[in-house]
Amino acid sequence: MNVVQEALGYLEQKYKRGIKFETPIAAADYFRVRLGLLEYESFNCAYLDNRHALVSCEEMFRGTINGCSVHPREIVKRALQLNAAAVICAHNHPSGVPEPSNADKAITTRLVNVLNLVDVRLLDHFVVGGSEYFSFSERGLI
Repeated sequence: MNVVQEALGYLEQKYKRGIKFETPIAAADYFRVRLGLLEYESFNCAYLDNRHALVSCEEMFRGTINGCSVHPREIVKRALQLNAAAVICAHNHPSGVPEPSNADKAITTRLVNVLNLVDVRLLDHFVVGGSEYFSFSERGLI
């Protein structure tokens, strides 16, 4: 078993269904471990109930070393299937630089708008680069 698999196993035990991310930093740490060492872009969503407890965290889209197509429709569809009240999205930049691109900013705005149509709140969107992260919420962009 490699280090990434061990870390993911630990995370799955720590953040089982029903566990809350107590702080934004806890969510950031979760996604830094989950995504920080991947060699391809991975777009993940943590679906939360109305108390912001974890219902499910899933890789929704997988890309290449420099991009990933994200389809808001699929995120909304899954949120409705899980009866989620809120979502935290995260994706990684394999380059190690967590600065969001213009495309990252645009998809975040689209997700906020689309999720609002079905009364689901986007709490944050993290961009992970190695051990560093960028939080749209912390920067006041959500």
